[in-house]
Amino acid sequence: MTTDVSDVSGQWQHQPMCDTGGAATCVDFLTCPDGTPVIHWWFVTAAGQTTSEDYVCPDEALAQPQITSDIVLRALRRIDLPKSQLIVQPPGGETLVNFATNFYTEQGPFNRTVRLLGQRVDLKIWPSQFGWRFGDGRTLATQSAGAPYPDLEITHEYARKGGVRPSVDTTYAAQFRVNGGPWRDVNGTVTIPGNPVQLQVRTASPILVGYH
Repeated sequence: MTTDVSDVSGQWQHQPMCDTGGAATCVDFLTCPDGTPVIHWWFVTAAGQTTSEDYVCPDEALAQPQITSDIVLRALRRIDLPKSQLIVQPPGGETLVNFATNFYTEQGPFNRTVRLLGQRVDLKIWPSQFGWRFGDGRTLATQSAGAPYPDLEITHEYARKGGVRPSVDTTYAAQFRVNGGPWRDVNGTVTIPGNPVQLQVRTASPILVGYH
């Protein structure tokens, strides 16, 4: 039997677990307390990787398989989580040396629903941390997504002129519930690297203005 898993490309498969001999020449099966063979479950991804192995007795296999935090975390890693778009102020791809350049993003929480082991799994997903890379070797980690001017929260001053490529990585945390049950925490996070943007750091020359 195979069970399709939406949003996680691959298939669940199972077979009786052999205790003596091999897969092709099994002499004795590993048995449950009632004498029936133990069932070996495993998930095969579209790329051929085997993951999420489990061993259950037939009465457990007939029931709905348990959705654990580890299974949800593996699914979360395969979901197309959005990259945060970095916004830089002043706009136009240029800033000045020793100027408090402002950075922020507008990525917020969102919900997703997937099917795992034939069951409905609802997900609450939110950014738990942002990793700011300013392109000059300096970095900063915050829980804040920053804010547009004049509410400056994430700023950086460049010490020298030249081209840099700042970016922001987003770390997502999540909660899940199975078939409308209670919400539970996903034990782990997923970090999605952001695309860098082009930024030219220039020097400003003072100009003497005469008064008439």
